Amino acid sequence: MMAFIKTILVSALILALAGGGGFAYWARQPITTGEPAIEFTISPGSGAHAAGQQIAEAGVPVQPLLFNLLARATMKSSRLKAGAYELKPGTTPLRLIDQLVRGEFAQETLTIIEGWTFRQMRQAMAAHKGLKHDTAALSDEALMAKISEVYKRPEGLFFPDTYLFAKGSSELQIFKQSHALLMTRLQEAWAKRDPALPYKNAYEALTMASIIEKETGQKSERGMIAGVFVNRLRRGMLLQTDPTVIYGMGDKYEGKIHKRDLETDTPYNTYTRAGLPPTPIALPGVQSLAAALGPADTAALYFVSRGDGTSQFSANLPDHNRAVNQYQR
Repeated sequence: MMAFIKTILVSALILALAGGGGFAYWARQPITTGEPAIEFTISPGSGAHAAGQQIAEAGVPVQPLLFNLLARATMKSSRLKAGAYELKPGTTPLRLIDQLVRGEFAQETLTIIEGWTFRQMRQAMAAHKGLKHDTAALSDEALMAKISEVYKRPEGLFFPDTYLFAKGSSELQIFKQSHALLMTRLQEAWAKRDPALPYKNAYEALTMASIIEKETGQKSERGMIAGVFVNRLRRGMLLQTDPTVIYGMGDKYEGKIHKRDLETDTPYNTYTRAGLPPTPIALPGVQSLAAALGPADTAALYFVSRGDGTSQFSANLPDHNRAVNQYQR
C-alpha cells in the first residue's frame, strides 16, 4: 500500500514538474552530492528505470522515476550502456544520461615505470584495485602463451607507459595492449637501424636497450653508453655490466654487489660470459630503444660513474683505470 501511495505521489510530482516547466529546469541543474565523486555500476540488461534505481542505491540523489522519465523523454532509454561509472561534481541529469549513452566509464590509470622488471610490473597490476585480476593464477609462461605465439619469456616485452582503462577492465587486456605497444615501438626503431650494428635480430636490440635502461644514470648519456657496449660487442670484449649480474642473482641480491658475485657464473653474468644475456633484464623505454639502435659514434670502450649521476668515458684501459682511481677509490 505504501509503495502504491509513493508511486502516486511521485507521478503527481512528475506531472507537476512537467506541467510547470520545472522538469526541464531540474534536468539541467547539477546534481548536488557533497562528495568529490560517486561511483556506481549499471548491470547488463538494465532498462532506464533499473539504471535509475542502481544509481540511486549507490548514493546519487536522483529519483529513479524522474531519471526514467528523462531517459524516455530524450529517447535514450534503450541506449544506456552497462559498466562502471563515476558521477563528478557539476553533472546534470541530462549529462548523466549522455554519460551512460556514450559509455563514458570511470577511468583508471596504471603507470609502468621504465627500468622495472616484469616481476615489478605484475606486482603493480596485481595491487591495482581497478583491474579485474584474471591472470593472477597464471605463471609467467602461461601468461605469455595467451599473449604471444613467438615469445615464451616475458622480460622486456612490455612497454613502460601510463595506461588508461575503464574500471574493472581485464588485466590480460592491459598486458596484451602493453606488449603490442612494445612490439610497435621496437619495430619502428629496428626499421631505422644501421645494418652494421652487431645484432642478429630485433630481440637482441631489445636486450641491449634493457641494459642501457638499467645502466643510465643520466638520460642524456644513453647514446654514449650504447656506443660503448656496441664497440665491445664488435671487438669480442666482455660487456662487464653490473645490472646483468644483479638480474641473474635474483632474490640473492640484497642491494650491494660483491667481487664474488662478479665471479659467480650465471647465464646473465656478463663478466663470465661473452655477448648479450639470453633475455632482456628490464622494461626499456623508447629512448633506450632508440639508443640501442642509434648509438653514439664514439671510440670509448669503458665508462665509470663519477658519483653525481654522470659517467666518465674512456677509449683505453689506462685512461679508464685513472678514472676509476679518481672517481671510485
